Amino acid sequence: MRDIAGKDIQARITRDNPWWNVVHFSGIPEDELPRRVYFAPFKQLALNFKVRRAAILLGPRRVGKTVMIKQIIIEAMKEGVCPGNILYASIDTPLYSSLGLQSFMDFVPPAAQGERGVIVFDEIQYLRDWEQHLKDLVDSYPNVKFIASGSAAAALRLKSKESGAGRFSDFMLPPLTFYEFLEFTGQGELVHESGDKKYSTDDMEALNSSFIDYLNFGGYPEAALNLEIRNDPDRFIRSDIIEKVLLKDLPSLYGIQDIQGLNKLFMYLAYNTGAEASLEKISQSSGMAKPTIRKYIEYLESAFLIIKISTVDDTCRSLQRERHFKIYLNNPSIRAALFGPVSADDSVTIGHLAESAVFSQWQHSSSFGQLRYARWKNEGEVDVVYLDHKQKPAWIGEVKWSDRVKDNLDRETRHMKHLVGRHKIDSAFFTTKTFTSAEVLSDVALSIRPTALYCYMVGRNITRSLDVTLEVFEMSDSDDVEPQYS
Repeated sequence: MRDIAGKDIQARITRDNPWWNVVHFSGIPEDELPRRVYFAPFKQLALNFKVRRAAILLGPRRVGKTVMIKQIIIEAMKEGVCPGNILYASIDTPLYSSLGLQSFMDFVPPAAQGERGVIVFDEIQYLRDWEQHLKDLVDSYPNVKFIASGSAAAALRLKSKESGAGRFSDFMLPPLTFYEFLEFTGQGELVHESGDKKYSTDDMEALNSSFIDYLNFGGYPEAALNLEIRNDPDRFIRSDIIEKVLLKDLPSLYGIQDIQGLNKLFMYLAYNTGAEASLEKISQSSGMAKPTIRKYIEYLESAFLIIKISTVDDTCRSLQRERHFKIYLNNPSIRAALFGPVSADDSVTIGHLAESAVFSQWQHSSSFGQLRYARWKNEGEVDVVYLDHKQKPAWIGEVKWSDRVKDNLDRETRHMKHLVGRHKIDSAFFTTKTFTSAEVLSDVALSIRPTALYCYMVGRNITRSLDVTLEVFEMSDSDDVEPQYS
C-alpha cells in the first residue's frame, strides 16, 4: 500500500485555490451569488487583522457557509491581501486525511514569513483535536487571519470554548430568515417599514402565501434561488442535508452505532415539531431508553437539526427536573423534505411550523439561549418567555395561526394575563394569521400582528443589530445584548 503522494495533495490544493494563478484567474462562481445579510458583520470579524483571533463560522449544512467563506476570500483580495497568501482547504477531503493544520502552512510561505495572509479550514470538525492545533496556529502567526467552518456544533462550539478561550470568536449562520427569503426571491416589496423597526404590508394574502412557501422550502439559499430544488426537496434537501448529517456527521463524530434508532427519533421529532414532548412519552413511542433519547437529542441539537426549548412554570423559574420540553425544527422546511409540503388549508401543521419559524428567526441573537416557554398546572401555557440576565421574565408572547383573538381577546390571552399578573413584564406580543391590533393586557402593551410580519421583523431587526459593533456579534464574548421583540 502506498501513502498519499505529496504531488497529489499539491494538485488538489492548487485546484481549490484558483486565485493563485493570477494570470488566468477570472473569478469564482460564489462571487456572483447574493450576499446573505450576515455577510457584512462576518467579514468585519473574519478580516479584522487588529484582533488576533480565529473566526469560527457555525451553522447547519447548506445554509451558505462555504459560499460566504469564498466570498470573504474575494473581499480579502480586494482589501490588498496577496492571492498567494490566501489558502482554502476543505478538511473532509480524503486526500487531506493524513495532514495536520500546520502542514497547510507550507503551501503559503509568504504568510509564514510575516506578510498578511488568510487561511480557511472548511468543515474543520473532521480533524481530531482541531481546536488545539488551530489555537497554536493563531499564536504562531500573528499576521494571518484564520477562518474555520463546521456543521456539527457540539464538536465545534464546546471545544472552541474550552480550548480556544481568547483565540476563537464564534459566528452563527442560521437558515435563511423570512426577511432574507423575500429578498432572495425578489418579493421584498411586499413589506415596507411603517415606523421605528416596525413593518406592514398592503397585501397580507400574498405575504402569507410567501410565508407558506418559506415554511416549505425557504430555509436554504439554494432552494430559494433554484426552482428545480424547490420542486424536488426530497432529492436535494433530504438526501444532501439530513441523510449526510444522520448517516455521516453524527456517527463519525460521536461513534453512534444505532443509526437506525437515531433516524427514527429524528423523524418522530420532525413530524411533531412545535409540540410538547417528554422523555417518558418519547420512550414509550420509540422503545428507546430515556438516557439514549436524551443523548441523541443533544446530538441532533448540536448538528443544527432541532431546537430544544426548556420550560418554566408560572413562577418563571426553571424546573429542577425537566419533565417536559418543546422540540422545533431548526429549519421549518426540513419537514417538507421529509413528509411533503404543507398546504395552505392545513392550519394545524402550519401553526406548529409557524412556531418553529419564530424560534428559527431568533437563532443569531446572543440572547437566544434565554428563550423559554411557560407551562403550569390547570393547563396554563405561554409559547414564548424571554428571561433577562437576572432570569426574570422581560417579555412574553403567543404564536398562533388564526384570528380568533380578534373576537375573543380575553379568552385567547388568559394565560398571558396570568403571567403578567405575577411578574413585572415589560411587553407582550401575540401573532395571528392576518389580524393586527394594539391592545393593553393588564397595563402591559400587547402588540398583535400576523405571524409572517413578526418573523420578517425579527429577522430584519436582529441582522440590523449586527452592524453596531464587534462586541455585539462576537457571540462567545458578549451576553449583554437583549433581543427586542418589536
